[in-house]
Amino acid sequence: MLLALGQGLPGLWALFAPRSFYDEFPFPGLGWVTRFPPYNEHLVRDLGALSLGLTAVLISAAVVPERRLVRAAAFGCLAFTIPHLIFHVAHLGRFGTADVVGQLISQVAPIVVSGCVLLSSRRD
Repeated sequence: MLLALGQGLPGLWALFAPRSFYDEFPFPGLGWVTRFPPYNEHLVRDLGALSLGLTAVLISAAVVPERRLVRAAAFGCLAFTIPHLIFHVAHLGRFGTADVVGQLISQVAPIVVSGCVLLSSRRD
C-alpha cells in the first residue's frame, strides 16, 4: 500500500491537474518537472494515467496478497522506478543540494521497498 500511495498521489495530480503538476511537483515552490521543458499536457496526463494503472496493480496485490501477484506488482514498480532513477541521476546538475537529496530519497525508497517485497515473497 505504501508503494501504491507513492504512485497514486502524484498520478492523480498529473492526470487531473497537469499544469499544476508540471509547475509545482513535488511541492509548491520546488518545480522539479519545470527543469525539463517544454510543458506537454498530453505527456503529463499520460504519466498520471500510467501511474494510476500501476497503482491499481499495487493495490490489488496489497488487497489480495497472492504470491505471484505481489511479485508481479513489485517487478512492475521496479520497471518504472529504476529507469526513472537512472534518468534523474544523470541530470542532477539541474538541482540544488536539497533537491538532489529529496529526489534521491524519493526515488530510491520505492526501489528498496519493492526489493524488500520481492525478498519477503520468495519461496523458501
